Amino acid sequence: MRHYIKNYANLIKKGISYYSLFKIKIKKYIYNFNTILKQSIILTTIITNSYLTVEINHSGAELFSLKANGNNKEYIWEGNPEFWGKHSPILFPIVGTLKDNSYTHNNVLYHLSRHGFARDGVFQLIAKKENSVTFSIQSSEETLKVYPFDFELQISYTLEDKSLNINYKVINKGESKMPFSIGAHPAFSLAGNFDNYSLQFEKEEPLVYNLLENDLISNKTRILATTNNVVPLDYQLFENDALIFKSLQSNYLTILETGNPILRVRYDDFPHLGIWTKKDAPFLCIEPWFGYSDSVESSGKIMEKEGIQILDSNETFKSKFSIEIL
Repeated sequence: MRHYIKNYANLIKKGISYYSLFKIKIKKYIYNFNTILKQSIILTTIITNSYLTVEINHSGAELFSLKANGNNKEYIWEGNPEFWGKHSPILFPIVGTLKDNSYTHNNVLYHLSRHGFARDGVFQLIAKKENSVTFSIQSSEETLKVYPFDFELQISYTLEDKSLNINYKVINKGESKMPFSIGAHPAFSLAGNFDNYSLQFEKEEPLVYNLLENDLISNKTRILATTNNVVPLDYQLFENDALIFKSLQSNYLTILETGNPILRVRYDDFPHLGIWTKKDAPFLCIEPWFGYSDSVESSGKIMEKEGIQILDSNETFKSKFSIEIL
């Protein structure tokens, strides 16, 4: 009797093992299929110079690929949905999360999801050269349902030597003041061991960051410890989600691999910065922002939102940041 029970138990264990393996393989095949399908239907534009080749997805005007021409090394995260299915989304007209995913304007309640709608919008290609490209998206019947302002958002990508310059232009085409935030969310691929990498800030300064609670900014702060302005990367740093820096003196961050600089993000124009990754994910996001998530105490009125930008009628807002391969 014991013999039969033991054999039955072994069969169950094998069945569970086969089922787990089957699930893993199915998941892998689905990811591979989705990747192939995604690559086959997306519309992209390529720009290049002597050093770099860049590919931009027309959906969201999202930076899709940044490769060095010499060794074909890819610097942008591949977008594996097992960790995070994006590459470098544009955050507009909000950055982060609204309290209750909503806001009020002129006593009307609007619902707007995290980071806004630009990252999923279809942009129009309006200018193209060998080393530069410009995309545009404008307010529409759909955007006005969640954001009652007439706008145009232009995104330009320009290659200059070993740098990619990203320029944002926001135009208020309406007759009233327009509140908005805008930000970048580039994810950089970090192959190999995560703890081989570190971040070097431009200046020696107290690196005070705010913690997130339920996707909202809390009043809790921590100080990021550095040695010679360098922070070793560790997944535990991000156990409470992104690190939110409301104010920094440093105008750029450098990613180091085993102490050697490989990439630099310069964000002189931007007042705020987010740094983020997911547990065990082989990428790091360095995110220059104008604005950030609501706090628990937020009033919900968009014109009073902390970090919000206010643009007068027919005025234009411009900002830029750059990614330099070292």
